[in-house]
Amino acid sequence: MSSESTRPVVERPIGSPNANRTRGMNERKDDIHKKASLSEPAGGTPDPSEQDYHNAVHRTSKGPGGQIRRRIHILGTGSVGKLIAHSLRGLPNPPPVTLLFHRASYYYEWQASKKDIKITTNGITVSHSGFGAEPARCGWRRYGKSLTIEQFFADEAPYNLHDDSFQEAPFPDQNLPDPIQNLIVTVKAASTVNALLAIRPRLSKNSSILFLQNGMGIIEKVNKDVFADPTTRPNYMLGIISHGVSPSTEGRFAATHAGMGTIALGLIPREEDGMERWSTASRYILRTVCRVPVLAAVPAAPVELMQAQLEKLAINAVINPITALVDARNGAILYTNPLTRVIRLLLAEISLVILAMPELKSLPNVATRFSTKRLEALVTAVAYKTGNNVSSMLGDVREGRRTEIEFINGYIVQRGEELGITCFMNYMMVQLIKGKQQIVDKERSEELPLAKVKPSQKII
Repeated sequence: MSSESTRPVVERPIGSPNANRTRGMNERKDDIHKKASLSEPAGGTPDPSEQDYHNAVHRTSKGPGGQIRRRIHILGTGSVGKLIAHSLRGLPNPPPVTLLFHRASYYYEWQASKKDIKITTNGITVSHSGFGAEPARCGWRRYGKSLTIEQFFADEAPYNLHDDSFQEAPFPDQNLPDPIQNLIVTVKAASTVNALLAIRPRLSKNSSILFLQNGMGIIEKVNKDVFADPTTRPNYMLGIISHGVSPSTEGRFAATHAGMGTIALGLIPREEDGMERWSTASRYILRTVCRVPVLAAVPAAPVELMQAQLEKLAINAVINPITALVDARNGAILYTNPLTRVIRLLLAEISLVILAMPELKSLPNVATRFSTKRLEALVTAVAYKTGNNVSSMLGDVREGRRTEIEFINGYIVQRGEELGITCFMNYMMVQLIKGKQQIVDKERSEELPLAKVKPSQKII
């Protein structure tokens, strides 16, 4: 064994000159690159066609916020949030991971549990612990406005001091934790604005947010309702996840990794002084997530990421609403002539809207990539591969939760209106899902709680 292999690796602050030289050595020497678990890992060899983008991503930042923290906060403890948190803690020398709970009941349940996350893959369950946990403290707020405690608990307020629903109220703004620099958002698209409002005081222009969600148009809504001022707005990243993850029967903090997939990650550049810049925190999140083997994450250029988003949007705009309306698993939409006609009508509208988008006009092969025929082949392949899975929208409808229909089919309708295209089929899907939501909500509200009857008692 050479002396170099036994030399201890010194972990230096991320963003420091010595750390940057170390990363350069790791990229040139394979034997040191294998030890990158003790330091920030180097990125893989980029595609030549995207060399400029990858050079910009991996270039050292010398502006404010160059020294960043390793701790990663995760907002959202659903199936995807649990998978991301569990995978990060499974790394050698893992980064500190903190779970942010925007519901008081979830936070109290975590404190009463073993404080670990279990992921089951192919029948094998692995548990990881060592997570931090914080409530999303925002003071007393409603509709994005700060209120006093008296105003919040007024007669017209949705919470009552003498009601059990008080446990779902926000936490008071006391002992506000440290600022958040690295944030991964995995909550449902419809809940993103409210969730970010809870931690808005902890985010700054040096923070970076990675959105791992279904649908499109989320960032535009966040900019409008949460970070209206571009000068103080955090840096954004987008991720497209194809892993199949579902809730587990072992508890709230357990999930089943049903299907292996990938994550495509892209950085949204920030324009300063007429130049596009990537923050140090964004590159740290990208490199950290990309070195997790289970997640199989790869960086993508913004243009390629947008096209991948549109492909996934087209697939979700077909599978999610149809399975939610017929109350069946994904494979049920295959080999059914009536549903096939509906699928083709939906895809014809989606293809027409995508091909009319001005941001795709100068790109090659767009007409073939987003043709109705190819989109139908993608939908069929995904429905066949995930035939036994329950779509996220069907799960939300069954549980009485708000769906992401406004950010899936609703996005197609919105872009169609901007381009002068009327999307009858997608508009109908949006209204049908909303109507079914209201029906389910009404049925659940009319349910009568039944008292438990002891075995010795008889019901007359």
